[in-house]
Amino acid sequence: MNNGMIPQSIIDEVLRRHEISETVGKVVHLVKNGKYLKGLCPFHSERTPSFTVTPEKQIFHCYGCGKGGNVIKFVMDMESLTFPEAVKQLAEEIGLPVTWSAASNAEPTPQQQEKQRLVEAHEYTAKLYHYILRNTEPAKPAMDYLRSRGFTDALIEEFGIGYAPARWDTLTNALERKGYAASEMETAGLLSRKQEGEGYVDRFRDRVIFPIHDGNGVPIAFAGRLMTSGQPKYLNSPESPLFSKSRTLYRLNEAKPVIRRTRQAVLFEGYVDVIKAWSAGVHNGVATMGTALTNEHAAVLKRFADEIVLCYDGDDAGQAAAHKSIPLLQGAGFAVRVSVIPNRMDPDEYISANGPAAFVRECIEGAVSTIKFQLIYLRKAHILLEEDGRIRYLREAVKLVARQDSPTERELLLKELSQEFGVSIDTLKQESSEVRQREKLGNARDIPSGTWNNEWNEKRTSSRHPTLAPANVQAERQLLAWMMLDADMASIVQERLGDDFHVEDHAALAAYLYAYYAQGNDPDVGRFITTLQDDRLESTASAIALDHTPFDERVMDDCLRTIGRASLAREMERKKEEMHHAERSGDPIKAAQILTEIIALDKRRKQQ
Repeated sequence: MNNGMIPQSIIDEVLRRHEISETVGKVVHLVKNGKYLKGLCPFHSERTPSFTVTPEKQIFHCYGCGKGGNVIKFVMDMESLTFPEAVKQLAEEIGLPVTWSAASNAEPTPQQQEKQRLVEAHEYTAKLYHYILRNTEPAKPAMDYLRSRGFTDALIEEFGIGYAPARWDTLTNALERKGYAASEMETAGLLSRKQEGEGYVDRFRDRVIFPIHDGNGVPIAFAGRLMTSGQPKYLNSPESPLFSKSRTLYRLNEAKPVIRRTRQAVLFEGYVDVIKAWSAGVHNGVATMGTALTNEHAAVLKRFADEIVLCYDGDDAGQAAAHKSIPLLQGAGFAVRVSVIPNRMDPDEYISANGPAAFVRECIEGAVSTIKFQLIYLRKAHILLEEDGRIRYLREAVKLVARQDSPTERELLLKELSQEFGVSIDTLKQESSEVRQREKLGNARDIPSGTWNNEWNEKRTSSRHPTLAPANVQAERQLLAWMMLDADMASIVQERLGDDFHVEDHAALAAYLYAYYAQGNDPDVGRFITTLQDDRLESTASAIALDHTPFDERVMDDCLRTIGRASLAREMERKKEEMHHAERSGDPIKAAQILTEIIALDKRRKQQ
């Protein structure tokens, strides 16, 4: 195992002090299911929970996407961290002093080398664009534009804003001089291949540039606003080995301290809104990057926040996006409030028109509950000046109110509707009661849209049956499951089977287990998984560890015999190939010798 300079005692303490169900529970809504906890996977979109946490073994595994491991692996995958970075973060959360070096004497993998080159290229590009904005004549119109939008020198410096010149080869030539391969820079999203002919050109041209960082402050992408007429007006970096739009939140690294302290995040639609809100004193603001809010975004935020304030644009599109985001955020376990910005303004326009204090007071502190927002949003779909429009609105509004859990909240909301529309409160209460009764006793069509309901989803089972693995593969998994729980069991398997596993990953896990116990370690699935340092092996080990079959010596012997027979069958197939080759080569004597060996192997197989 190579974890850089991290002491094993620190890793063990991190695993011991971080209960996996608590760490995962900050991100995933978990429901107890026997020995397991289940929920919707944060790593891929699903409607039926296939994500499982096993507190007894301190591991997680998703049957849908295959991800799995211990608490360190969960944080690594959730926040795109390296092993040392994840251990460091978890250690800091429990007050362990971080006194080790993350450096490693081991040669970095090709993937690590590629990632480091791409990060360095982004760092250089960010500095180049920033320098061009602050120091060159061609960037003057861009600087004038920023000034007109209220960007001060302090804001430009704080956010590292830059400018990409209108030329096609400014960055291309600069990166070439620095020794970066153009094809690799295309992969990074910094350059584009020419549409005609050979070569590459700058991806961003004549644009104000906003660097995008990951959750640790590392530059991974850029967003550019075009200075002239043309399309697209806003352009983001494409998906790359560094940048995933569905997981990246603009300004998260800088916002994390305030989000952690207040347990609240303000979610904006764009990076300019985040910047202007930051200048207004809102330092817990983040934004999605050119995509709608995703489950992955919500899962990232859940590690730091309990409440989300949605501060989207006040126009129809912004309010529709907020309305769509509410069930997603509530399904992830957030308390949600929504800013209602008047006159179809966006946050940037509101701050410019009314000032920072009014924005904080009216739009952030004055954000309304989700039910209030839904009622406001619902009004836009009805013509309230007409009687039919008022009736339809009231019926739909009562349905929304009826679905609220709190009787007090229902009472207050129905009173407001009663006073506004001159309808008896008793009539509205009766209709609300009928809605609640209907939906409680109704069928699938009555389940409110957006409801996050594990029990309901679990009943929607597929009619397809999973394909069973061959008997010898199942036997190998069973042996490995027991080996992870018992050093003596591992010793028996090592003596009788060694590395004679048919599945390559199983053979690798067995070898790791032999070495793990040889070092005097006690059985501990979570600790063992830290020795693997391989995504595929960690996932395989966590899936196998979910097995709870009690040890049975006769079953163990059956497993060993099954694997032994499969090994002999595999050897027989290899010998048959050799025999056919000898026959085709005109060597009947050698073919006869091999046939004798095949007969002997078959006899041994039948005696197993």
